[in-house]
Amino acid sequence: MLKLILVDDEEDVREGLIRQIDWEGNGFLVTDRAENGREAMEMIEKSRPDVVVTDIHMPFMDGLQLAEWVRETYPLTKIIILTGYDEFEYARRAIRLQIDEYVLKPFSAGELVDILRKVKEQIELETVEKENIQLLREHYQRSLPVLRELFLAELVSGRISKKDIREKRDTLGMDLTEGPYLASVISLDAPVQVDPPGHQQASILGTGRESRSLQLFAVRNIAEELCADTPDHLVFMAGEDIALIACRLRDTDEVPRRTLRLLELIRDKVVRFLHRSITIGVGSVMEEVSRLHQSYRDARQALDYRLVMGGGKVIWIHDVETSGARRERLSLDGFMEQQLIRGIKVGTGEERSRVVEELFDQHKSVTASIQDYQIYWLELMAVVLRLAKESGTDPQELFGPGSNPLSEFSSFTGPEHLKERLKDICAQLACKFESGRTSSTRSSVEDAKAYVQRHYADNELSIGEVCRQLHISTGYFSTIFKKETGMTFVTYLMFVRLEAAKKLLRTTELKAFEIAEKTGFSDPNYFSFCFRKKFGLSPKEYRLSGEG
Repeated sequence: MLKLILVDDEEDVREGLIRQIDWEGNGFLVTDRAENGREAMEMIEKSRPDVVVTDIHMPFMDGLQLAEWVRETYPLTKIIILTGYDEFEYARRAIRLQIDEYVLKPFSAGELVDILRKVKEQIELETVEKENIQLLREHYQRSLPVLRELFLAELVSGRISKKDIREKRDTLGMDLTEGPYLASVISLDAPVQVDPPGHQQASILGTGRESRSLQLFAVRNIAEELCADTPDHLVFMAGEDIALIACRLRDTDEVPRRTLRLLELIRDKVVRFLHRSITIGVGSVMEEVSRLHQSYRDARQALDYRLVMGGGKVIWIHDVETSGARRERLSLDGFMEQQLIRGIKVGTGEERSRVVEELFDQHKSVTASIQDYQIYWLELMAVVLRLAKESGTDPQELFGPGSNPLSEFSSFTGPEHLKERLKDICAQLACKFESGRTSSTRSSVEDAKAYVQRHYADNELSIGEVCRQLHISTGYFSTIFKKETGMTFVTYLMFVRLEAAKKLLRTTELKAFEIAEKTGFSDPNYFSFCFRKKFGLSPKEYRLSGEG
């Protein structure tokens, strides 16, 4: 059912159309009826109709002025203009405003119904086009390479859960179901020179920021060409470096050997054809795709060893760090850190509890020392302290006077104790953020109301002006204002103006047109219309009644 608002200053016309047309039978629900354009604006803000049917000639704001506002504010709303033969110039303006349809007066109910059906078909056609599965599928297919690359970048960053990995892997049609896996990072060395046989020669792509992008593009092309014959290797961009993932190789020992040979070939071809030096860091072999971010982290760590070993090499982490130093450690990855932050800021108590449980349960299989847990606890507390600062919370409120996360750690009896303490801290911080949001919302609404009280006499005052003063978006402001006050901003502004007018009528001898000007009404007739509609009396009748 499409929502429709009917706007006409003649009541018999409005009511006649309501009686003569089977609105619901034709797929329309008349949500409101307005006497003029200004009244219609408030109704449109409230109900967001699909169609506006409006006369042209009306007091206070005519149909084309209303149409101009609707087209600017709600561009998807359809507009039907009711016009006479003597309003040709208005009709020309209507064409410029891209009015959807118009009906010439005098017209029958049947003629209007025909136009309504035509508009309804147009809306339905637009809806079908938007929901056209084939178009969406074609667009998706075009976007697939980009989506796959974004997924791989997420995968090595550690900011994606196991569930999301499975879902995205299947949706994107990527065969990442079998390991083992190995991540590598290809990085450009300082753009000085390399040693092609016999002499030094600068990169053929030059130096500078733009040329660096070209060089990365060229290196990636070489890597992709060499990997074309080995589909078990995926090449993609990860930040400002090129990443390579080896997968689907059943022999764990074969993964690094085969990949190292491929990486050496890539390095040699880059030197030969681009005259550019690159260093490649190679991580550790992981059996599960969900742990690829650990392999990538190791690859980046291997890359750091070029400061010691020099650039232009393929550096495998296992060649530069002993196996003892490579044992698995407790660590807070990027995905779980973001989940913890989200849980504290906007999550429910149940969501926060689930995140904390997962923070510890994911490491149940790891053999960790007390020092490992101490470092892990400090990583968690670093996140907590950042959020405490953001919410304006004194750390002493969380840890007690003179206490701190490190000294508190010594009193814990085990992981379960740590887990419960973290839940308690998260709950305290969540209350602070909720209190801050409520306070901020109320403060913004009170500031807006105060601004209206000071400037209601300005007939140009609008929600846009108030939002500019508050440095807040109109969409967000409309939502919080309605939630806090129970009325729209337009309704509140009208309320303030009319209450101020009542006071002036009681306490001064000013004429109605003077009061209209002092309370923000540019049109005295519109002031009288709104006053009578609100209080049931004209301004003159109200003054003579002695009410108030």
